Amino acid sequence: MRDNQTKSGIAPREDPSEVSLGVSATRERYLNRELSWLSFNERVLQEAETSTVPLFERVRFLAIFSSNLDEFFRVRVASLMSLLELRRKKRKKKGLDPTALLAEIHSAALAQQERFGRVLRDEILPGLRDVGIDLVDEKGIDDERRAIVDDYFAEHVVEHLHPVILERESSPPLLKDHTSYLVAELQPGSGIAMGAAGPELGIVEVPSPPLPRFLSVSGPGDGRCILFLDDVIRMNLHRVFPGHVVAGAYAIKVSRDADLRLDDEFDTELRKAIKKSLSKRETGTPIRFLYDMRSPHAIVTRLTTHFGLREGDLIQGGRYHNLNDLASLPVGDVPDLEFAPMEALAHPAFQGGAQMLDVIRAKDRLFHFPYQSYEYVPRLLQEAAVDPDVDAIWISLYRVARDSEVVKALIKAAENGKDVLAFVEFQARFDEELNLESAERMESAGIRVIHGTREIKVHAKLCLIRRHEGDTTRLYALLSTGNFNEKTARVYSDHALMTADPRLTVEVQRVFRLLTGEEVEGRTTSSGETTAASDFEHLLVAPDHLRDEFNALIAAEAEAARRGQPAGITAKMNSLQDRGIIDRLYEASAAGVPVRLVIRGICCLRPGVEGLSDSIEATSIVDRFLEHSRMFRFHANGADKLYLGSADWMTRNLNRRVEVTFPIYDPDVRAELLRILDLQCSDNKKARIIDEHQRNAFAREAEAAPVRSQFDTHRYLRELLAD
Repeated sequence: MRDNQTKSGIAPREDPSEVSLGVSATRERYLNRELSWLSFNERVLQEAETSTVPLFERVRFLAIFSSNLDEFFRVRVASLMSLLELRRKKRKKKGLDPTALLAEIHSAALAQQERFGRVLRDEILPGLRDVGIDLVDEKGIDDERRAIVDDYFAEHVVEHLHPVILERESSPPLLKDHTSYLVAELQPGSGIAMGAAGPELGIVEVPSPPLPRFLSVSGPGDGRCILFLDDVIRMNLHRVFPGHVVAGAYAIKVSRDADLRLDDEFDTELRKAIKKSLSKRETGTPIRFLYDMRSPHAIVTRLTTHFGLREGDLIQGGRYHNLNDLASLPVGDVPDLEFAPMEALAHPAFQGGAQMLDVIRAKDRLFHFPYQSYEYVPRLLQEAAVDPDVDAIWISLYRVARDSEVVKALIKAAENGKDVLAFVEFQARFDEELNLESAERMESAGIRVIHGTREIKVHAKLCLIRRHEGDTTRLYALLSTGNFNEKTARVYSDHALMTADPRLTVEVQRVFRLLTGEEVEGRTTSSGETTAASDFEHLLVAPDHLRDEFNALIAAEAEAARRGQPAGITAKMNSLQDRGIIDRLYEASAAGVPVRLVIRGICCLRPGVEGLSDSIEATSIVDRFLEHSRMFRFHANGADKLYLGSADWMTRNLNRRVEVTFPIYDPDVRAELLRILDLQCSDNKKARIIDEHQRNAFAREAEAAPVRSQFDTHRYLRELLAD
């Protein structure tokens, strides 16, 4: 299959700041990225610890916490561990010795895991028992239910088990990434003497998937009990290892480096290189070996030796691993265990039967997901696919849903003879395989699929539709803060602008032409025009000039404050890590600019520090939905410049990704967005204060009316619909 790697007219910028670890001056000026991320995950854990959150939602927050921590070790800790492979002198010269930081990470993660275990053991499980759901182990099940469990094991589980006895293998078995195993301590059967090495060790994978992680077993009365699949296997290990006495069974799990290694495949087509690298992900370098803290020391020592683990890889855990599976706990239909349903609202402008493009032509329309239904996005594409006046649809896809309605609509458009261009990012972490599959489906349907290079990812969320209307050819654009993914749109909070404003649509077209190589910075096109990324007048495009534009916007506020004029910056995003931007914000604070930040995840800026960031206030909101949008507001001498976009203030977004931040011009759309941004800044129910000590105190205001921004945003949009 032809590999359509674009010869893009966009190239990455040089990184203006070198990462440094363990330097005291740096620590005084910036919060560490990794420790800040752990502080974010603590905010997720806080939701699980909050008694006013419905019980099963607390279980889900535990699952999210566990999944987040797994990914953190597989990606971020893996990167730090790779630095240990550098020669000591080379690390010292670069200021990159991660030893102390890794110790801090392990300490913080262990403390959080202890809190996780405490809330699960002392609050969640008793709460579930109170509503008739008893999560038990093999010791807490009666004989009647035991027979049911044994039958389930024989009929459904045993065929998926492939037990191994370690010392009998010439080489250690591969422990797959992100997979739970049981290590069985095997004593010899009756009449057989113990070997000199002590008990044998058997290993068996907990096969979930393909099997469900939990088994629900009914019993007398209304009660039922739920067992981990791990315990179903524990109860039957004597069948798995016949001829042995099972003295104990302990859970283990390996997390492996999940980064794709493409450097050695530079001469290979990117698509083939990614496929090859994906096949190696399961065998990546071990970076965390999680084991049951009740495991005998002798067993841990033997496992460490057998699998060639380092002492720093070892982390004590509980009886069960992969607790992100708690999200699939079969609680059934028990009232009040979950959040009350929140209806996905209709958009006021699209309640009639008019075609969406006709409505958009009259006026910009802004969508707020998941508060409003995401079905408008696939509907727009579906209508365009069958519209005889539409001749082209171009789109950038970073993450799509499995069995995507967006992809289906694009395929329908191609089948109807339209020019469909899909820019698919093959390097979207953990979605690489799905994106490759989606690309091949689209190519088979005749869609022109292109992708980027190793050096730069395309993270912008753009769609362009070209329509012939009489003697006019009109462009329509959809610009979004989130992915074209109907599944994540149910839980990710994002905004999408649909517009026919030529100030925006013409520049969206230019972004696509740069991506395809039809326009290249500083070169002359077939029309005789000389192009450059700096030619953009309305869109802020990374990596070419987004950083410069943000720097200029921040500097303008600082200059206004120095002149005694009103000034102000409000910014909402996922993460703030880029030191160049942070330094500009510190300079604005020194000039007296009020800076209000709402940051869900990483924040390396130290807010509210005297002499450094006195006028900077930062909060983080963790609630029912995952805050994913990026909003930026600058006072601009009363002009109130307002932007949405795909980019966080992180070095990777500003320097090594194609990102698009777009202005909001329509007065009604601006009013909507400013109201929602004000709710975010006023949240005093689910907002935490980000401070230099990373204490995650809730932002409570005794005198203020209660504001829970996510629920109040839904209420506000419902009122607009009623009007």
